[in-house]
Amino acid sequence: MFKSFLSKNQSYLGIDIGMGSIKIVEIKNEKGKPKLVTYGFIEHGVDIVHDNSEEAKKRVAELILKTCKKAQVSTQKVITGLPTFSVFNSIINLPPIDSKDLPSAIKWEAKKFIPLPIEEVILDWKILKEESSKKSAINNKDKSQLVAPVEKIKKTKELRILLTVAPRSLIKKFVDIFKQINFELLSLETASFALTRSLIGYDLNPIMIVDIGAAITSVIVVEKNIPILNRSINIGGMSVTQAIANSLNINLKRAEQFKRDIGISNISAQDGTSKIIQTILDNIINEIRYTIELYEHQNLKKIEKIILTGGSAYLPNLPDFLSNALKKKVYIGDPWFRIIYPLELKPALEEIAPRLSVAIGLAIREI
Repeated sequence: MFKSFLSKNQSYLGIDIGMGSIKIVEIKNEKGKPKLVTYGFIEHGVDIVHDNSEEAKKRVAELILKTCKKAQVSTQKVITGLPTFSVFNSIINLPPIDSKDLPSAIKWEAKKFIPLPIEEVILDWKILKEESSKKSAINNKDKSQLVAPVEKIKKTKELRILLTVAPRSLIKKFVDIFKQINFELLSLETASFALTRSLIGYDLNPIMIVDIGAAITSVIVVEKNIPILNRSINIGGMSVTQAIANSLNINLKRAEQFKRDIGISNISAQDGTSKIIQTILDNIINEIRYTIELYEHQNLKKIEKIILTGGSAYLPNLPDFLSNALKKKVYIGDPWFRIIYPLELKPALEEIAPRLSVAIGLAIREI
């Protein structure tokens, strides 16, 4: 699906390479405000995170080029994102330390948490704030972003640092993809930061984002516009589709349509299909509950609302179902809320909004 508009000012292309599709959004800087130029997406069957073959990189590069050509993009300046589940992050606390000694201290501390040899990763960090009292670090096997440079450090309080680690091999893979098509890769960040940028805006309260993709659901806690806790499970929209197909003995295409037409309106029914769907959603709910408890216990703050995004966010009645199960406010996020676009396109853009949330967040990074 593609739509194109004319653009004269500097624009940027956000490219989200997901497990099941590639999404692109081009945004231009119009007097300091982001304006939609074009968008597009295409399905694919390449597991770019785990497939290290040259054929996989070539295939993804070709699909990006094809999508950009059909969408008539007007720039080759790209921001792309690493999948949230592919990056490790942790919050660590350090005592007051000289700026020049901070990199070595962080590297030493990182060795306690990183599941890979330090030589095989790229390590980055962001100083969140200074703490007057010690807190336990949040450590999880999921993810964040390659983030900001070291700030000026006072020597009076404890430092709270968001530590981010990405495999060198994965970063090289993404860089190589864009080299093949001669695109200028301006930045590479984690999808959780792009989602924060496109969905939350200036709300500084603790908020949870639940990104339900085709194969993976990512649960992200954002505090003061920083995604500080990320977890992922290998369950997504295709899990529901496959369950329906198996239960009704139908093909995946029909099962997908059934899922989108019926949703979870009859989830309380006792038929086999409803029970299977219930089991899948219960796995997601349990992961959300665990993440909420982990964050609230360690930070003594309450998560008041949950934002849904991803291709399966529009599953009929899902927000109400999750709200009742979790006793939290749950709603579908709107990544277009600060983007300028023709009003006549609003219905079409709203329909595809959850799929494009990451790409939109990437595209507006430089604006």
